[in-house]
Amino acid sequence: MTACEHIESIDLEVRPSADGCEDCLRTGGDWVHLRVCQQCGHVGCCDSSPNRHATEHHRHTDHPPLPSGTTSVSGGGACSRPS
Repeated sequence: MTACEHIESIDLEVRPSADGCEDCLRTGGDWVHLRVCQQCGHVGCCDSSPNRHATEHHRHTDHPPLPSGTTSVSGGGACSRPS
């Protein structure tokens, strides 16, 4: 993958905001994998999880999501957000 125009919104020093999916921890939900927003640090569950909180976070904030199976920025900083 090549770098995209969304790379400028990524904060390479962002810290995860929680030790698990923030929303699932509040509601008692379960997750399969976690995604950390590389713009603000929000921790959400992946699309394989019942609640898909990482995608919900993207929809509400427009922060660029990470590609499926990715937990941090690597490999040129590509994202899965449509151009």
